[in-house]
Amino acid sequence: MNEHEFNRMVDQLMYNLEEVLDNCASDIDSESSSGMLTLTVESNKSQIILSRQVVSREIWLADTSGGFHFTLREGQWRDTQDNMRLEEKLEKAILAQANERVVLNFSDL
Repeated sequence: MNEHEFNRMVDQLMYNLEEVLDNCASDIDSESSSGMLTLTVESNKSQIILSRQVVSREIWLADTSGGFHFTLREGQWRDTQDNMRLEEKLEKAILAQANERVVLNFSDL
């Protein structure tokens, strides 16, 4: 995948995530800037941060449990360490930090 395709995919993923959270997660604010999406849980000020890494073609996720790297494999963003899908990690992070259950699906991007 070239740089343009990578950026388009990550832009769409971040946009879709913001849309889902705007529609269902009442306690989470999102801010997008310079290839990074910051989700802030208003009740406790904890953050979940997604950032694009263009050179390595990865998405990095940071939350209160640590940092994770995701690469696109067979049409899904997968953790480079445990192969978990990005959606699953985000759902767990949101549940842990905001106590809100969301369902995410990035496979159509």
